[in-house]
Amino acid sequence: MSVTTVRLQPEVESGLEAMADKLHRSKNWLVNQAIREFVARQEQEQLRWSETLAAMESVAQGKVVSSQAVHAWLESWGSPNELLPPKVGE
Repeated sequence: MSVTTVRLQPEVESGLEAMADKLHRSKNWLVNQAIREFVARQEQEQLRWSETLAAMESVAQGKVVSSQAVHAWLESWGSPNELLPPKVGE
């Protein structure tokens, strides 16, 4: 495990100490947890952005599902004749 030094503003330090006491955890544990969650959130945002760009490219290429096909599929939900999800070009 590596060691990283972080300078905290006084109000952040006092809040961190209070939270560590309240949760019966070390400040180190809290800082690691916060960074772990931040990194995971950033990775998720990057993935969503990549998926958004890919979806926009698909739309630009005309790879879309018609609204009529989507509506027909949704209206079939729960019926004995429930349709399969529509595909591109339907």
